Amino acid sequence: MLEARNLTKTYAGEGSPALDSVSMTVQPGDFVCITGRSGSGKSTLLNVLSTLLTPDTGEVLYEDMNLALLPSRKLDRLRGTEFSMVFQMHHLLPYMTAVENVCLTFMKGLGSVGTQRRNLAMECLERVGLSGKEHKLPGELSGGEQQRVAIARALVSEPRVIFADEPTGSLDKATGQEVMDILFGLNRDGITVVMVTHEPEYARLAGRHVQMEDGRIISG
Repeated sequence: MLEARNLTKTYAGEGSPALDSVSMTVQPGDFVCITGRSGSGKSTLLNVLSTLLTPDTGEVLYEDMNLALLPSRKLDRLRGTEFSMVFQMHHLLPYMTAVENVCLTFMKGLGSVGTQRRNLAMECLERVGLSGKEHKLPGELSGGEQQRVAIARALVSEPRVIFADEPTGSLDKATGQEVMDILFGLNRDGITVVMVTHEPEYARLAGRHVQMEDGRIISG
């Protein structure tokens, strides 16, 4: 489904590469946890796999398509339909309600969305346990609830792959476990999940654990 071949990436001003000849595959339905110490390259790998970063060398293939060869229009479409991203911080707009934040996926500029897409956004909020809180502003929601809105926003495009970068990093343990339960449930429903985490217990529960050190995969 998703394959990385000999990826390298070095940031300007840094002597050691963030990625050093990294290769891996992700199969449909996988739940992959990528772990490693700070600076090990795990977030860089996630960002290259999700096309947020371009590698210096190497290639990423999705369904046998070399993503580096796709025109920008098709790559944007891939990000908007097949891939979704969940970050450590929820990045919600504070003056928009939960359902409006989920609908941002469909919005172009300040345009509105149709009833069908708004209803889909409501269904996604219900799916992450926020039924009845659709019209709350982010400031009226807890940190865990705000992250659930971010997951609903990632779901509304009906992606095949969710990339999650430390989605529980800013949450307490109990709330983080609630968010993880949602991600595990989505994976059981058939969505492939690739996640970066510092939490060893989450990695143990995932179907696959990839461990990184000094820009290389050392296990998994």
